[in-house]
Amino acid sequence: MKEEGVFIQAGKVRIEGLLDNVPGEKAVMVTHPHPLYGGDMNNNVVAAVVEAYRSRGYTTLRINFRGVGQSEGKYDEGIGEQEDVRAGLLYLNGLGKSSIDLAGYSFGAWVNAMGLESFQYARRIIMVSPPVNFIDFSFLGYSAKIQLVIAGSEDDIAPPGMIKGMIHAWNSDVRFNIIQGADHFYAGKISEIVRIIQDFLDDDK
Repeated sequence: MKEEGVFIQAGKVRIEGLLDNVPGEKAVMVTHPHPLYGGDMNNNVVAAVVEAYRSRGYTTLRINFRGVGQSEGKYDEGIGEQEDVRAGLLYLNGLGKSSIDLAGYSFGAWVNAMGLESFQYARRIIMVSPPVNFIDFSFLGYSAKIQLVIAGSEDDIAPPGMIKGMIHAWNSDVRFNIIQGADHFYAGKISEIVRIIQDFLDDDK
């Protein structure tokens, strides 16, 4: 990967990102787990999502939410973070990317879900371990954009049983992959995340 550091203006703050810009209209933006628990764009699950998309010829952008790393501002309980996502999507659109996926892991999946209606440049939503047992997801209704959800069978923050009970309301056609033996952090299971996303992207051709 040839990721380069970029800074993106999100309202009044500058957001740090890593961009790998390749020719073509397809791109993905990836958001990271909870900033107050050490989450950032260098997280191994975030890196796995980037790797999967990069292997299929997508431009990739991952960002540090406000207050993380070199991103300005401070943690904003998912509100300002939605502005960060909007800014990243707008940035990719400005690079000529007209087919943009939005992928998030844990807290990142929650932020992406909360801003779903306003993220006009996001074509599809991918959620890895949406933390339904940790943060309220009851606001999330139907969206055809939600197309892939991944969870670990041993994840108590994003329990697959709880997710299964909610997924029908999100999108009954969603692909739901449960990685056996994986907890919320996917130790030893990262390659399975890559494979699932690659299969998902291959089926899109």
